[in-house]
Amino acid sequence: MSCAAFIAMADGLSDAQRLLREGYFSRALEAIEGHVTSKPDDPQGRFTKGLILAEMGRPAEAIAVFGKLVEDYPEFPEPYNNLAVLYAQQKQYDKARTALEMAIRIHPGYATAFENLGDVHSMLAGQAYEKALQLDPSRLSTQSKLTRLRDPGDSAASRVDRRGEAMRLSGETNKVVRSAAAPVSPGLGAASAAGKSVERVPPADRAGDEAAVTKTLQGWANAWSRKDAKAYFAYYTAEFRPPGGMARKAWEEGRTRAMKKPGKLLVKVEDIKVSFADDKATVRFRQNYSSPYLDSSVTKTIVLVKPKGKWLIQQERVG
Repeated sequence: MSCAAFIAMADGLSDAQRLLREGYFSRALEAIEGHVTSKPDDPQGRFTKGLILAEMGRPAEAIAVFGKLVEDYPEFPEPYNNLAVLYAQQKQYDKARTALEMAIRIHPGYATAFENLGDVHSMLAGQAYEKALQLDPSRLSTQSKLTRLRDPGDSAASRVDRRGEAMRLSGETNKVVRSAAAPVSPGLGAASAAGKSVERVPPADRAGDEAAVTKTLQGWANAWSRKDAKAYFAYYTAEFRPPGGMARKAWEEGRTRAMKKPGKLLVKVEDIKVSFADDKATVRFRQNYSSPYLDSSVTKTIVLVKPKGKWLIQQERVG
């Protein structure tokens, strides 16, 4: 397994990243601490700090850094991937699997996360085989499977506990490349809506609802683009629960912090597909973000209800 890297920024991070690449971890940590102190809301700096702590053999602190990142930026896949690496090193394979599944939900084209998930499944399989042999040592077929699984020449999973190989943490910081076939984590930003394509032709009495739903999506995106937190949150129902089990208050605080960041932000909402079932509307669309921190694209699905004559977001998820 290998940890993915976040997006590089051409600022004070460069020294810390260079020192990390060269293996001067203590000096890199000193450099990144200064950067994080001056820019506490910079996700790149915090991500780099997590990488450095992991390389220094301080997994608990690295987990704390990446864990806070997924709270503040739940739409970034890389911190989930790196949490999984650290969990797997500690043999917490269920936690590792959950983190990787989240990374893949956010970024379905994330090859590193898929490979890491394969390693984790292999380790879980090894644990199951070992348990089976404890219960019945005579099971020769199980012993054979376990032997093959542990053979370095036969399975990548055998490398999961060898940090220098499968568990290597990368200090490189590569610019995320957008791909229509492989969307990556979204940033936060201004919005415009375009490129609507209807999933199915709605009945005549749904035509007005479809137009209203699309208008709601555009208004939601425009409120985000203006960094108008009050207007943005007004597009959600009181019962809305953020994905991933995050508390509503923590989610709103994270969104508000992101909106207060300096710099121009842009998100383009396109390929909108609307469908109706009962009294709900489901909208699937592509959300492309551009900001000083990130250029990325993600597919999103939202479910809207119409409690008092106005369409509001009840559910929201990536994918």
